[in-house]
Amino acid sequence: MDNIKEFFLELLFPSFCLGCKKEGVLLCQDCKATLEISEYNYCLCSQNPLRLPAFLGTCSRCTGRKLSGLYFALPYKERFLTRKLIYQFKYEPYLKNLSKVLAGVLLEHFVLAKNASANIWENSVLIPVPLQIKKQKDRGYNQAQEIAKELGQTLNVPFIFDNLVKIKTTAPQMELSAKERQGNLVGAFAIKNPAQIAGKKVFLVDDVYTTGSTMEECARILKEAGAKSVRGIAIAREG
Repeated sequence: MDNIKEFFLELLFPSFCLGCKKEGVLLCQDCKATLEISEYNYCLCSQNPLRLPAFLGTCSRCTGRKLSGLYFALPYKERFLTRKLIYQFKYEPYLKNLSKVLAGVLLEHFVLAKNASANIWENSVLIPVPLQIKKQKDRGYNQAQEIAKELGQTLNVPFIFDNLVKIKTTAPQMELSAKERQGNLVGAFAIKNPAQIAGKKVFLVDDVYTTGSTMEECARILKEAGAKSVRGIAIAREG
C-alpha cells in the first residue's frame, strides 16, 4: 500500500532534484556526486578533530566523553546543497521522503569509511534523538526517527523509537552558547525501558552534530540505563 501511495503521489506531485531541478528524484546522481561524502572517521574534538581508524571513536583529548564516537557523512557549513537537503527535511514543505536519500548518503559513508562490517553492528540498536512533542506534532514526524528507521531496515539493526524520550521543554539549542546548551539539556531526557538497551551498543541518530551537547546528554542517560556504549550517527557535522 505504501508503494502504491508513493506512486500516485509522484504522479500527481512529481519530485524535483533539490540541486539542479531535474524531474523524478529529490537528489540526482550528478548532484549527489558533488556532496563529497566523507571517507574517514574523526574524533569528537570541536577544534581540529583527528582522523581515526574505523574501530576508534575518540582521541586522547576527548576520551572523557559519554559519547564513544561519531559517524557523519557530510560537512555542514561548506556545502549549500547539504544545508538545503537538511533544511527541506526539517522545515516546510517537509519533504519526508528525503529520509531515504539521506540514509543512502550515510550508508555510502559507512562503506567508504569501513564502518559497514557486521561486527560493528552486532548486538546493537538504533535510537533517534527525540523531539519535543509540539515540534513533532507540527512537523508530523521526527527527522532523526525517519533516518534511523531507514538505516535499521538496510543494516538489519533493531530500531527503537519510543524508549529514549524528551520530558522537558527546552530553549532552541541554536540560540544558545556552547556552555548554555549543556545546562539547557539537563533533565531533558529519560529512558522508559532500560531492559531494551541493557548491554547493547547504542547508535544514537540525529540530523546535524553541532557542539555535541544533545548527543552527549542522551549518551549519559543511555549509559546510566545500562547501554554498553553509545556512538552518534549524523548526516552532517558542523565545524
